[in-house]
Amino acid sequence: MTIGILGRKVGMTQIFREDGRSVPVTVIEAGPCDVLQIRTVDCDGYEAVQLGFLDKSRRRAKRSERGHVAKLDSKRARARVKAGGTLRPKAGCEPKRYIREIRGSAGSLQVGSKVTVEAFQNVAAVDIVGISKGRGFAGAMKRHNFSGQRATHGVKKCHRHLGGTGSSASPSRLFKGVRMPGHYGAARCTVRNQKLISIDPENNLLVIHGAIPGANGGYVMVQETNKLG
Repeated sequence: MTIGILGRKVGMTQIFREDGRSVPVTVIEAGPCDVLQIRTVDCDGYEAVQLGFLDKSRRRAKRSERGHVAKLDSKRARARVKAGGTLRPKAGCEPKRYIREIRGSAGSLQVGSKVTVEAFQNVAAVDIVGISKGRGFAGAMKRHNFSGQRATHGVKKCHRHLGGTGSSASPSRLFKGVRMPGHYGAARCTVRNQKLISIDPENNLLVIHGAIPGANGGYVMVQETNKLG
């Protein structure tokens, strides 16, 4: 069974070890998450557990979002049952703001059950997936960590330029993938094998060693790492 949970980043702080050393940590508010669907090989072609995090107001939720978590009477559902088909079991909970799937076997989980931070009781390290901070249109030095031009004699008003990019007469064009200024950040990002310092079941908190992607308040997906060593 793959252990995973959804949450949102609270922020960074530091804790002190017994020898007085400070350790930078990130606090994540994780769960409780409702199990919305169970993906199986027979029905979907793969195994996964679909989780939902944070309730969404019914007034703001679409009918499709409400029907995803609770049984709604519809012409399509009635026609499917009449034809001998079966409907997926519903979790019977409120619509969710953040829904993601955790690949792997469901184990003992069932639709409608909850996943809490206590599932990470014996987990040593985790992988965190989030959306990195958006930085808009950025130059080559910020986007690709270029060193820039020299600040000595002979360089005039182009210290932060990326330098020459053109080819010779052959092939007379730029190859795809040349590192240039452009959109930076706001992309799916994963940090792997981060140590899990502690859990707080009472407040639904995970304390992770180091930094994780995204701004404070951003949604993240936490899974038990599959990286060895």
